[in-house]
Amino acid sequence: MIKTVNKPDLNAPRYRPTRKTVCDKSFFDSFRTKFPQYKDLSNTVLRKIIHKHSELMYNEAIRSRDGVEFPEGLGFIFIGTCRPPKKPRPDFIKSIEYQTKLHCRNFESDNYMAKIFYTNYANKYKFRNRELWQFKGIRDFTRLVSKTYPENWKMYLQVENFEMINKYFKKGQIKEYFAKKLKSDILEYNEFEMD
Repeated sequence: MIKTVNKPDLNAPRYRPTRKTVCDKSFFDSFRTKFPQYKDLSNTVLRKIIHKHSELMYNEAIRSRDGVEFPEGLGFIFIGTCRPPKKPRPDFIKSIEYQTKLHCRNFESDNYMAKIFYTNYANKYKFRNRELWQFKGIRDFTRLVSKTYPENWKMYLQVENFEMINKYFKKGQIKEYFAKKLKSDILEYNEFEMD
């Protein structure tokens, strides 16, 4: 049975939630009181510094398989490969073009999807209310992930449904520990010593 799709009214009224930002006047004032050596920098310069730092972070998260650790021990972000959802997802652009309901098919990535994961459970030092923290990628980050993921999708860690993310970090830490131990044992070995 073919379902027809109607084109949405782009001029209809929309609900827009109020946008909240961390970089407001009170944030910059408290930053200047905490670090008086930067009191001469304007708010726009500080915003550019923040934007450049976040750009470096998300580019490194895309480039490396293990992701990136936030400064001050605030957590980790990494890109994971996930199985396709059980319910098919509609492809709105092609559905409007062909006037029938069509579903997304990720043929470039063998029907797998990319997700950006944030976790703070693997931190060495826990901080208060860490369960309430969440991460929302900025538009540049999410668009860059969707653009680069189909090219190199096998590089990223495959995350199974209903598994804790900290399990993947523990596996990585164990591998890293044994690699360092093996490397140090090899360096200490001397085949000419008889003792």
